[in-house]
Amino acid sequence: MTSEEEAGLRARLIEAGVDLVTREGAQALSLREIARRAGVSHGAPRRYFPTHLELLSAIARRGFTELGTRAAESVAGSGASSPRTQLTTLGRVYLDFALSNRGMYELMFRHDLLESRRLGLRETSLPLFGALVDLVGQVRPEADAPVVAGASAATATDADSGAPLEEAPDLDLNVNSGDPLDDDEDADLLDPAAVGPT
Repeated sequence: MTSEEEAGLRARLIEAGVDLVTREGAQALSLREIARRAGVSHGAPRRYFPTHLELLSAIARRGFTELGTRAAESVAGSGASSPRTQLTTLGRVYLDFALSNRGMYELMFRHDLLESRRLGLRETSLPLFGALVDLVGQVRPEADAPVVAGASAATATDADSGAPLEEAPDLDLNVNSGDPLDDDEDADLLDPAAVGPT
């Protein structure tokens, strides 16, 4: 098999996974089902992704790429000049993405994928998270921006019922240090009324 064919098969496996998570949710992402949908033997994914987590991470990277593109386009397209307006726009993008891509959103924020230092998903997600942290810091300079941004990104709720989309894992998302974050700290900052006037 040529390197072009191998790259094509790798991309086909990822695309089959993206389609599967979109249609059936994160729980449907088995190696066997992804291989079946890609039209290859059930052992073929192991040639390109030595572990199941590596394939899941590659699929989740597609989600972060899409979310990042939507965020950049929305913030740029809104003409928003104030950090508060940009933050509101970015928050809406996150929520819209979470509600319209539940399976992908769940996969993207899986604790085991984000925590793994060797899968590269954390590096893919950090620029988007960094933009969120920066805006929170500009809007609330007195706040611990990584805590607020991490809690905001991880606790999307269903707009219709108000119920959490998924339980938010206790993630170490502090971009300034390796210290785990305390989820209870600055919890009041998530209250829209606590952000202050617009």
